[in-house]
Amino acid sequence: MGLRDLLKKSQERQNVVPARLAAAATDPVRAVFKKAEDEGKVTGLPDAYSAIKHRLHQRILKEVDVTRFDPDRDRDAFRSAVNAIIQETLAESPAPLTKDEKQRLIDDVLSEAVGLGPLGVLVDDAAISDILVNGPYKVYIERFGQLELTDIKFRDHEHLMRLIERIVARVGRHIDQHAPMVDARLPDGSRVNAIIPPLSLAGPVLSIRRFGNRRYGAEDLAKFGTLTPQMIEIFESLVHTRHNVLISGGTGTGKTTFLNVLSSFIAPKERIVTIEDAAELKLAQDHVVSLESRPPNIEGRGRVAIRDLVINALRMRPDRIIVGEVRGGEAFDMLQAMSTGHDGGMTTIHSNTSRDALKRLESMVLLAGFDIPSQAIREFIASALNVLVHLERFPDGTRKVVSVSEIVGIEKGTILIQDIFLFQRQEVHDGKVVGRHVSTGVRPQFMQRCELHGYRFDPALFQRGHAV
Repeated sequence: MGLRDLLKKSQERQNVVPARLAAAATDPVRAVFKKAEDEGKVTGLPDAYSAIKHRLHQRILKEVDVTRFDPDRDRDAFRSAVNAIIQETLAESPAPLTKDEKQRLIDDVLSEAVGLGPLGVLVDDAAISDILVNGPYKVYIERFGQLELTDIKFRDHEHLMRLIERIVARVGRHIDQHAPMVDARLPDGSRVNAIIPPLSLAGPVLSIRRFGNRRYGAEDLAKFGTLTPQMIEIFESLVHTRHNVLISGGTGTGKTTFLNVLSSFIAPKERIVTIEDAAELKLAQDHVVSLESRPPNIEGRGRVAIRDLVINALRMRPDRIIVGEVRGGEAFDMLQAMSTGHDGGMTTIHSNTSRDALKRLESMVLLAGFDIPSQAIREFIASALNVLVHLERFPDGTRKVVSVSEIVGIEKGTILIQDIFLFQRQEVHDGKVVGRHVSTGVRPQFMQRCELHGYRFDPALFQRGHAV
């Protein structure tokens, strides 16, 4: 049965307008049905292409051991196995496809079996920073800081669930009714979070924070307006002189990207140990040891927390310890390392302001389980940290370093911080935030150590109101 015969038979079953199908009979099967459905000409009409693809996918899952193929190394071997099954299935199919449709079918089934299925095209788009799947029928993306609803849909809840299970299994994790939440990552380092029923009422929900294959440098952030070239020189001197830096900000403000940029200033000869929940950092140096936490297994055993990794890292002779993000008791061990010879550390923390970041850090130290007075904790923080950088994401989607502050000590139980640089928001023009980075007029104390290492900066850089 040819394409015209298939369309004619579908028309008879569904009472589709003859003239509409006759005009579209030369289009691919999928396009014909989709266009007719979109215009309300067809209700409940089966998508022949999707039906064949689904049948092929089910057969492949039964006949091919997908787990023995590495998606990157064995792609050609897997493609050959898929192609053989497709050829055999199509020989029995009453609806033969054209050569182009057959090739597309092979690519689609291959993506369904070991790739990201319907999301593959989104992951390949470098302009997309977030992919948000709210159940099988609503897929949103963030592009240039703005959310958009796409026309991509999964076939059903089971289809989306299979994709989630494949992603998390690749990094040795699992998700089921007993463990309905999981953090994972894609091969390119993109962060993945999934949550499924009964916790999610919308069905399986998948969130992908993309980082892409490109490593952004300091010059890129300057071009984006996140910071200025003069600020880059300041940060480079801070990293070289081994100051301890805390990067704060809300969700999606670019903390991890900024941490990556700071880490690029570390000398190649240093041994760096990175510690993360899901490995996202992409350091340019050769001597990097990446550690990743591990959740408990199905029996509830085998959990390795960030704090355990920080303690272990101290025994690994690190020149630098970089913690992707502090969220709990590991804050105590990180601060302890910073104040006991392992200087030059860097980490990030979620907060709305610089002052809130210090308050959260104080609360996290208490989570370590030690009965320490608040005064002692604040003295501990003030002695361990040197510089606090706060980032903010504006309504137009741009991300800015809004403050660079120095921690100068403690007085009457309060940690003293002084702002060095601030971002002054001036106006919103055509939906874009317009502003500039300026100096507060405070010459930071850390400049003394920078000057001892040969760094020299124009005194006008620290004059009040000076555009950085």
